[in-house]
Amino acid sequence: MFESEFLTSAPESKERYIELLSKVVELIVSNLPDRPYCGKNQDELASLLTSDLPLGSDSTEQILDRLQLAISHSINVNHPSTIAHLHCPPLLASLAAEIVISTLNQSMDSFDQAPFATVLEQELITWLCCEVGFSENSGGTLTAGGTQSNYQALLLARDRFVESQWHCSVQKSGMPPQASHMRVLCSEVAHFTIEKSMAQLGLGLQSVVRVKTDELFRMNPVDLRQALESLRNQELMPFAIVATAGSTDFGSIDPLMEIAQIAQSDGVWLHIDAAYGGALLFSTAQRPKLKGIEVADSVSLDFHKLLWQPIPCGVFLLRNRNYFESMRFHAEYLNPENSEQKGIPNLVTNSLLTTRRFDALKVWTALHALGQNKLGSMIDRTLYLAKQAADLLRMSPRFQLEHEPEMGTVVFRYRPEDDSLDPNELNRELSQLLFRAGVAVIGHTEVHGRQALKFTCMNPTIRANDLEALIGTIMDFGRQLERSKRHQL
Repeated sequence: MFESEFLTSAPESKERYIELLSKVVELIVSNLPDRPYCGKNQDELASLLTSDLPLGSDSTEQILDRLQLAISHSINVNHPSTIAHLHCPPLLASLAAEIVISTLNQSMDSFDQAPFATVLEQELITWLCCEVGFSENSGGTLTAGGTQSNYQALLLARDRFVESQWHCSVQKSGMPPQASHMRVLCSEVAHFTIEKSMAQLGLGLQSVVRVKTDELFRMNPVDLRQALESLRNQELMPFAIVATAGSTDFGSIDPLMEIAQIAQSDGVWLHIDAAYGGALLFSTAQRPKLKGIEVADSVSLDFHKLLWQPIPCGVFLLRNRNYFESMRFHAEYLNPENSEQKGIPNLVTNSLLTTRRFDALKVWTALHALGQNKLGSMIDRTLYLAKQAADLLRMSPRFQLEHEPEMGTVVFRYRPEDDSLDPNELNRELSQLLFRAGVAVIGHTEVHGRQALKFTCMNPTIRANDLEALIGTIMDFGRQLERSKRHQL
């Protein structure tokens, strides 16, 4: 009765699966927007969703019509003018893997739910640890992304510090009162998830100390040493330093080796947030920029950024896998104690999650399809595109560069022809104007209190004339906005 609703051994189920997949692929190809976005606002989108839930009587064609709505009214991440965020177009090989992942529906919380997946993930983690420069005693887990990875790093750093400082297990006894003195240090441009993690870990926003950056938006080691000394003089307890390899706005990479030496001399956990910049490991030309990553205690990498994987696909790597023990929980129905004694893998101990997707298959497939050298060339291409964009912006009197690109991000400002107009107001509104028109999705940020625009070059297929056309469009819309502002005066 229900066989046709699942992929069963029944021939009609397999035939329907093939038919649905082929129709969905055709639907995507036929309806993928030919511009970055349709331009509709939230109320206009809501008006398209008129049906009550649940219904349960839609035909295949009606279901395809509903899917077509989602396709037509979503951001086209493949378009050359979609260039706002660390939001990549996914590789075709990885999209093929996504179909397999979703169809097999393996869950990584026990070996008997995902035997091949478990072994493959272990192999991938071992290879990644080797690429980073960790020893055989390292380990890791696939994550949903940098937010989860950063949180897990600070969780383990907190647990280790509490255990060594007060001989107390946070898991068993909770946080001791003295924990209010604990502090973590990061740069001024480190990711906001450092504060978010510390708030969730019970240490509060007060526990995060932001360290000054230099003119290239990199953490200043001199200021880091001073901050550590100042904390100790106040009888506060630094327990972790978070260095950034590829900041969200500027692509800046902190001086990792100098920071590592400071962390080691102070006995402080070093976590490197390489969610963006970690991809440089796979580029022969760019890899030296990550010198020092090999001595970190933990590292976060995101493959759904500069390695073109479908969301989600991140990884958390730990130099000493024994530190995972502080988050171990035993569930007899998942991983009986005698299973590990028999050598049966148990990945749930390493993860904050229980049910987890077989995302390692996407990375494994991409590596086999493209190889490390080609991936490296694609990474190099995105950095080259950022420099091209910077050069084009520099040549125009209507734009002002806010930094020299380190990776694939370019932060700049539109400069009005009319000096009486507020440039902050113009830059604040310009990205939204382009978005509502559906002609470009560009970034918006703030630099030293000034409103700015941003390109994030994630698509290695973009050409120089695409960048020229986009910059020309921004200039045209900037002038339109100026005329509108003058009429309002």
